Amino acid sequence: MGTSILFQVLERPATSVVSTLLAAVYFYITSHTIGYAEVGLNYEQAVQKLELWRIVTAQLSHVELLHLLFNVSTLWSLGVVEESGSGARSGTLYYFQTSLVLLIFSGLVCLLFYHVLGVVLRREQFLSVTTVGYSAVIFGWMTILSRSGVASFSVFGLANIPMWLTPFASLVLTSIIIPRASFLGHLSGIVVGYMVASGIFDWLTLWWLLSLTAWTAALLVFHLVRSGRLEVPWLRMVPSDGAGDIETGVPVVRIVDGVLERR
Repeated sequence: MGTSILFQVLERPATSVVSTLLAAVYFYITSHTIGYAEVGLNYEQAVQKLELWRIVTAQLSHVELLHLLFNVSTLWSLGVVEESGSGARSGTLYYFQTSLVLLIFSGLVCLLFYHVLGVVLRREQFLSVTTVGYSAVIFGWMTILSRSGVASFSVFGLANIPMWLTPFASLVLTSIIIPRASFLGHLSGIVVGYMVASGIFDWLTLWWLLSLTAWTAALLVFHLVRSGRLEVPWLRMVPSDGAGDIETGVPVVRIVDGVLERR
């Protein structure tokens, strides 16, 4: 049994890393009492306040243990994509690259849904709806596999259902098990999954995806330093009047109202 699990971990390195990352982020969030509002994705903060880093943090974060367990177990079942290294649409590199596409663009599509509903159709409650969880990426993978000839999908090892039905069956099942789950967030993953399967993102190289991710990470670090949640040596953020600055005799780089200054 242990050997079998270890063999699967070695065959699915990216899936194993992502699953571990999701668990680590969950334990960090719960141990620091961080809530939906601080890491989640909603239109007001992501678009109106330009906190686009939330596209990444929201999907890597889980506030409820049941939500995390549901996503990780489903993610592990989808890791079969990694086990076949032959062909252009299989293997660890393809899995990693496609997962990045799903993560970034499902967040953007979700924001587009909120824009249409909240701004265009003036249903303002959608401007403050907050989503968290890796579900959009998972639903995207279900959709891709349903278009790639995979016949069936195992649901927690209890039953197999036709792959073409999996995204929509899971959408209903998730809404029942986790009532607060975001329908539009999951639907965004399905939409981007169909886009990936149709080849729309074939032009997008791994270099560009990593660049987008790096810029998002940089924005997140900037926000954490600015809010005081992260301390960086020789870097301080102070208001324009200098309040809060401490003289230590050590040259520092300060960010004063968004402008870098060296002292």
